Amino acid sequence: MLSLTATFLYALLTDRVMLLHQPNDMVDLFCEPFPGTTWYLPSDFPIHSLGGDNKHSQNSYGYLVEKNLINTDFNAPPSSLPSSLYLHLMDDMGDDHLHVRFFCDDDQHVISKINWVFLRTNQYIIPGLFLIPKYAEELARMFPLKETVFHHLGRYLLHPSNTVWGIIMRYHNSYLAKSKEIIGIQVRIFDWAPISTEKSYEQVVKCTQQELILPGVNLNQSQLSPSTSTEATTKTVLLVSLHGDIYQRLYNLYFEHPTTTGEMIGVYQPSHEEKQQTEKKFHNHQAMAEIWLLSFSDVLVTSAGSTFGYVSYGLAGIKPWYLQSSIGSRNIQNPPCYRAASIDPCYHTAPNFNCKTGGRGDPRSTVRHVRQCDDHSVYIYASSVKLFD
Repeated sequence: MLSLTATFLYALLTDRVMLLHQPNDMVDLFCEPFPGTTWYLPSDFPIHSLGGDNKHSQNSYGYLVEKNLINTDFNAPPSSLPSSLYLHLMDDMGDDHLHVRFFCDDDQHVISKINWVFLRTNQYIIPGLFLIPKYAEELARMFPLKETVFHHLGRYLLHPSNTVWGIIMRYHNSYLAKSKEIIGIQVRIFDWAPISTEKSYEQVVKCTQQELILPGVNLNQSQLSPSTSTEATTKTVLLVSLHGDIYQRLYNLYFEHPTTTGEMIGVYQPSHEEKQQTEKKFHNHQAMAEIWLLSFSDVLVTSAGSTFGYVSYGLAGIKPWYLQSSIGSRNIQNPPCYRAASIDPCYHTAPNFNCKTGGRGDPRSTVRHVRQCDDHSVYIYASSVKLFD
């Protein structure tokens, strides 16, 4: 979803039509954005290698530049250029590989003359587009508030299919519709920052109670004890995680003990499949539905670095609370969470490249509203950048 919005913006900037290669795991996820048309390439499209291209492919821009097989002169006529081109903008692009020249002004002038561009990415490359002088004026007109880019593009472009919308509405109407306040909590446990589900639960409780997102509880009393509040309010917690243990602990906490404020807290979890299963159609439908359900939140707490969380709070248009990742330690960080400074997602693997010198460069020093991501450790992605106002 992050990649689709980024590709769509690039299409707008370059006056192109965006068409999608549809892998099996995208079937029946989205509504067509434009009535009476389709954005998917037909099954008989003559180029069959779209899913197999990589940074070493001989039709890639980096390879063609490296082997001097493409005319990169600013004034090169379109007739001297190939009719199609593959752009490899994946996370394995690398700082010193010629694919990063995609983000250079002169190279964009060349690429803009080529009719068919096949772009492959698993990243939110939009902050990189803001580094290209060729598009600066148009982007400034389109987005006076820089950190709302994904919010506007995502809500315009990405609509759930009827199947997914049915899941969303059934769950919302059953568990969320009557709540006075929805607290969304999304927990992702990463391999590079392992933490037990017990510790993760403790982090969620510390974060939400310290920041007054959820009330504390009186552990010395049972929920059966009479409430001292004459006007109990209701908050609903929507917990989204692959793990059921975190939900069960949080549910038990608020089910078995009264809150210190007298509020009644309901805790719900739509699914807990324990591991990601993107090869399964229903798993993807459920994940899509849970992203949208989280976007209905009034307050959102999400794991730092989680792209699932990015899309949820981006669609919601609210600044989340980030649960700090524990890198090199299985203990809870202090503080356990902190407020985001921007609602736009992070480009995790932005290239460290200087277009003028051809050497290494810091993308954060080029444009003042493109800065280091506020949710990611420098030990993981030193060059991660995002948009700020």
